Amino acid sequence: MRIIHLLVIGMLVFAAAYVYRIKMESTARTERVLRLHAEIREQRDAIAALRAEWARLDAPLRLQGLADRHLALKPINATQHDPLKNLPERPPNFARPGDPDPIGAMINTIEATAGAPDVTGSVPGRKDKP
Repeated sequence: MRIIHLLVIGMLVFAAAYVYRIKMESTARTERVLRLHAEIREQRDAIAALRAEWARLDAPLRLQGLADRHLALKPINATQHDPLKNLPERPPNFARPGDPDPIGAMINTIEATAGAPDVTGSVPGRKDKP
């Protein structure tokens, strides 16, 4: 009988220690979760503060004031135009009249070497092409 009593007491002590360990682990995890929630709240507050700062810095009235203060800009008048005689001369035309289009020739060369089909894929090709 004494051995059974000792075994039962030993099992009770072991069970109490196991339950105490589980309680301490759950308490530690709960504290960790609370710390993480606090950190998340701090980060969200910091993000909100940065967004408010950005909105303040990006305000159109503030930017207009800075432009007025630091840039020497003047309003445009309707009479501010240059006469046509002050335009630069037209650049010389390097292609002679009657010569084939150089860009079109390049495109045709690329299509011929790549073997590109005549259809785009969105419209079926015609069967009666020569």
